[in-house]
Amino acid sequence: MPNTNDTNNSNESIQLIDFAYYWNLLLKNKWKILSFAVVVTLLVALVVMSLTPTYRSTARVLIENSQSNVLSIEDVYGLNTSGKEYFLTQFEILKSRELAVRVVNRLNLTTHKLFDPRQQEPGFDWKQYLPIDVQSAESAPLSEEEIEKRVFVRVVDSFRKKLTITPVRKTQLVDISFESSDPAVAALVANTMADIFIESHLEAKLVANKKAVFWLSERLAGLKEKLNASEQKLNDYRLSEGLIDVSGVQTLGAEELEQITQRYIEAKKERSSSEAIFNQVKALGPDPDFELLMAQPSILRHGLIQKLKEKQTEKAIKVAELSKRYGPKHPKMLSANSELSVATNQLQQQVLRVSKGIQVDFETAKRNEAALKLQLESARGQLQSINSKEFTLKELQREVESNRQLYEMFLNRAKETGETEGLETAHARVVDSAVPARLPIKPKKKLLVIAALVLAIGLGAFLVILLDVLDKAIRTAEDIEDKLNVPFLGALPLIKGNKSKVAIDSFSSGKHPGFSEAMKTIRTSVMLSGIDDPHKVIVISSTKPNEGKSTVALNLAAALGQMEKVLLIDADMRRPTVAASLGMPMRTLGLSNLVSGANEAKQCIHKNSDLGIDVLPSGVIPPNPLELISSKKFGFVLKKLSEHYDRIIIDSAPGSAVSDALVLASYANAMVYVVKSDSTSVDHARSVLKRFNEHNAPILGVVLNKVDMDKHAVYDDYYSYNYEKGEKEMMVEAALESKELSRERAA
Repeated sequence: MPNTNDTNNSNESIQLIDFAYYWNLLLKNKWKILSFAVVVTLLVALVVMSLTPTYRSTARVLIENSQSNVLSIEDVYGLNTSGKEYFLTQFEILKSRELAVRVVNRLNLTTHKLFDPRQQEPGFDWKQYLPIDVQSAESAPLSEEEIEKRVFVRVVDSFRKKLTITPVRKTQLVDISFESSDPAVAALVANTMADIFIESHLEAKLVANKKAVFWLSERLAGLKEKLNASEQKLNDYRLSEGLIDVSGVQTLGAEELEQITQRYIEAKKERSSSEAIFNQVKALGPDPDFELLMAQPSILRHGLIQKLKEKQTEKAIKVAELSKRYGPKHPKMLSANSELSVATNQLQQQVLRVSKGIQVDFETAKRNEAALKLQLESARGQLQSINSKEFTLKELQREVESNRQLYEMFLNRAKETGETEGLETAHARVVDSAVPARLPIKPKKKLLVIAALVLAIGLGAFLVILLDVLDKAIRTAEDIEDKLNVPFLGALPLIKGNKSKVAIDSFSSGKHPGFSEAMKTIRTSVMLSGIDDPHKVIVISSTKPNEGKSTVALNLAAALGQMEKVLLIDADMRRPTVAASLGMPMRTLGLSNLVSGANEAKQCIHKNSDLGIDVLPSGVIPPNPLELISSKKFGFVLKKLSEHYDRIIIDSAPGSAVSDALVLASYANAMVYVVKSDSTSVDHARSVLKRFNEHNAPILGVVLNKVDMDKHAVYDDYYSYNYEKGEKEMMVEAALESKELSRERAA
């Protein structure tokens, strides 16, 4: 089992991507990739050339965001053309099925060869457009009308798929594009779509206008009746209450109330003043003296009293003046005194009358105040009644006014709407009409072919790498050390030719220097691994047949034979190949004869002067080879042979087929495991090595055989491995040569 450090190193190696390896892999398979790409590109080119070209024509329409309406009828239509939602709505209307249906009907596309499925697909099956449950059930044949309906539905669906509505960003423009294999048809459809879009809006306005006129007319009749009823109700109330002009009645009542109030205030003041004077005079007693009465300011302020007082004063002054001239008996004095007496009497009489009139004035003022108070209260009651009538009257007037305004508004709106029936203002206009396209938009034949070539190259490269990743075959030294976790002894290049001839000539003939150098490297690895305790018996095994283990055994023996005395034993009793490779005749005496005791060692061991080694072939193949190599006699023979040879190389059977290699491993000091490059799978080799480890087989390392040196990554690994061991190999060869010279001298 691998230790933890080895496992961590293995994981790190797996995580790193060897780009150089994959680059070399792609270079090695470049002709395969290019061939695959060329084939795919040719197929794509044939398909592309057979495709029907598609042309696109575009009509550009300007959607107005406001309308220069002569009359304000936006409320009738309920449209607001100033917002973003309006344009989004128009775009969706352009995409609607209704417009598509109208275009199909106007251009009669159901009979056009580019749209009619009956002219495109022979044997058109109408059942495919029925529900699944209906398709499964047996039904009567479709009528011509049903067929036409289904054709129409399919044409409309196909039409909508080819139609494209594209708003131009940050503008009020929208592009109406249509794709068809006929450029003239594409232009015709795009222009027709634009025209129908504008017409549909005008028709919608006309329908809305007519509906508005009809609704307003019906509404006006009801409003007229309601207005008449409210006016009649107002008139009846005026007549019943005797109101001609509520505003005049209310003003008259208010003015009258104000006048009465003013008169009442004056009467109240007059009564108060009269009462004060009356109280003053009354305080003088029932028969007041003239002088006391004259002392009262209210009497003195009387106008007649003041005149009479002045007259009396005047007469008194006259008497006083005459008295200075004349005596009392003088006629003038008598006349003046008489006039003074008359004036005084008049004054006294008038004072008495005024004093008596004060009470009369007080009573009169008191009665006037009471009368005005009653009149004021009556006026207030009448005004309250008028206010109540005014409230009801104004309420009726407001109802009449409201009905009149509503009626007039609807009447004006009806007139406006009626006038606009003949005024159809388009909400959009065509800026650029569609023209037949000169070049198709698809397929882009050159671009498709180039893209197919690029993608095919990429796909080919991907498939090569994918197959390489999925392929678990062992290829490099890294695979051996990382995946099998065993030492790497060396790599032998692939040599093409006759297997037997290649096996014998690979190392010794010098025809293949690369193979010879590789084998020397393996020899060095084997010798360095046991420099203090040389491996006497080395078993060569592999995972399965035909991996070249016999070739490795033969050439390793030849390489070691240049320095040591080596015996090569062919212990693969099931498929022996050593004798045939060395050109020995069939039934040559060998291992089976020696172990069985039928022949002596000198009869069974054959000297090969070309390789400089001794060979013990398999001999006669026994019925049960495993019993032969498991016997004590085999162990005894092997022990005796070890005493006469420096190295014994045993070619055993593959480890996965039989247990011969496990038995032979128990006699060996080292075991070399051969893996065929690009053939042996990691899992298979790992399972065989696991069996060897479980039986404590002394596995020395792995030899990677039949390596294709055209794979640069492996080639570089191989030679870098050789260079790392070059100096050690030279040192070992020098040590072995010195040992050989010492042995010769001792002999």
